[in-house]
Amino acid sequence: MHPDRYYVTTAIPYVNAAPHVGHAVLMIYADVLARYHRQQGDDTWSPTGTDDNSLTNVLAAEAEGLPVRALVDRNAESFRALRVPLALSFDDFIRTSGNPAHAAGAQKLWRACAGSGDVYRRHYRGQYCVRCERFYAEDELVDGRCPVHLVPTQLVDEENYFFRLSRYGDVLENLVESGQVRIVPETRRAEALRFIRGGLEDFSVSRTQARARGWGIPVPDDSEQVMYVWFDALCNYVTALDYATDGEAYRRYWRENPHRVHVIGKDLLRFHAVYWPAMLISAGEPPPTTIYAHEFFTVDGRKISKSLGNAVDPVALSRRFGPDGLRYCLLRELPRTEDTDLTTARLVARYNADLANDLGNLVHRTITMLHRYRGGVIPTPDVAHAGAGDVARIADGVPPLLRDALDDFDFRAALGAIWELVRRANQFVEETAPWSLARRQAAGDRDAARELDTALYTLAESVRLLTHHLAPFLPVVSGAMATQLGLQSAGGNTWGELDPGISVCMPKPIFPRIDGTADDPAMA
Repeated sequence: MHPDRYYVTTAIPYVNAAPHVGHAVLMIYADVLARYHRQQGDDTWSPTGTDDNSLTNVLAAEAEGLPVRALVDRNAESFRALRVPLALSFDDFIRTSGNPAHAAGAQKLWRACAGSGDVYRRHYRGQYCVRCERFYAEDELVDGRCPVHLVPTQLVDEENYFFRLSRYGDVLENLVESGQVRIVPETRRAEALRFIRGGLEDFSVSRTQARARGWGIPVPDDSEQVMYVWFDALCNYVTALDYATDGEAYRRYWRENPHRVHVIGKDLLRFHAVYWPAMLISAGEPPPTTIYAHEFFTVDGRKISKSLGNAVDPVALSRRFGPDGLRYCLLRELPRTEDTDLTTARLVARYNADLANDLGNLVHRTITMLHRYRGGVIPTPDVAHAGAGDVARIADGVPPLLRDALDDFDFRAALGAIWELVRRANQFVEETAPWSLARRQAAGDRDAARELDTALYTLAESVRLLTHHLAPFLPVVSGAMATQLGLQSAGGNTWGELDPGISVCMPKPIFPRIDGTADDPAMA
């Protein structure tokens, strides 16, 4: 069987400030998908990066009294540096400023759209939110304010270039309705279809050099205009693959790839599910195949945002919970179809219940009992006894459940399937009571010795399977689990089989229990 191809990207954030936990969620989602597909043997590529060219960044630099270049360089590096505290494995980090391949690719796509007759110049007057970097219709405003940031919009009156989106209503409706452009979850697919069926209007794809403060990618053949940030930023998904020169990576991971996946926040749906596919079709290129639009963590019911002043620092959370502890808690706590409030109490409760108690105790007890009862050596199973077959049945059911859940971008369900094995293995410890079997063995009961061998092997095999299934979610700890079990690395967060006779390491807690309070400084 030939490996599949899989290209998964994150939306790229503005760099007007340091990253917050919302960005962490986005990057973790994409990282889990990339790690899982690599583990399955798929030819996988997963970039992330930053949107450097927004007016928001320019205004932030002015507020700090810094040159724009200095601010974006500083803040972009803080996003790149999330690789360690979030245990990320992105293959590339693209920045939209100062990158010749990106600028050339964005201009190439512009020219292709213009060549299709879809770019034209006209006067425009509308309400604009700088923080969103988008125009709003009057009926979309809330008391004259941006519906997202609740700040007054600005009336913009200027001559810009426009993209002829109105031309693509029927094409986009067919793509989304047929599933050729798959939008997950269903609520977001319905939202995109409502927007398309409501009638599409042409949208601005440039702004004047004066309003942009001279910052941005120049419009081809017009020195007075720069590309509107969303046209420029959306191009990063193909410019990261050397679209400008029609490079091998572009052909491999975009044009000839059946899995072109975008992971975005739900507030970016219109740009990715409507504007971006239309731009690509206009340019003669294939649209994305899948768009997953996730929900948001909130603080006191409000979306986490740098501009709202309620940002939560993911680096501080990582110091508190560890990279894998944070990854797990965020993945398990955010529902698939609704926003939820983020509190330290929730994170601590989830961490202690699932990681310290369930998984941590299982691994520690298994390794400890192997040392106590079998000298730290994996025994040879002899007879199946009550419970072992049930553990194996649940273990056999994890891979298809995991595959289906991740194909549906249901990270909670994926971890839930794995945790069925964690819980069943813990129950198996209580049912078989290895300590009682050891006492019977010491009294000369040979059947007890064979049962103890089988029980310990079953537990060790359960831990081995968990190291494999958890690797995309908990990449650091899964490696520590494999090391304690004495497994040999097979590369790419995979390990060899569990052979009787191999020695295990001394037990070491993988998730020490932590304390926490509602006013933990990590959430400040």
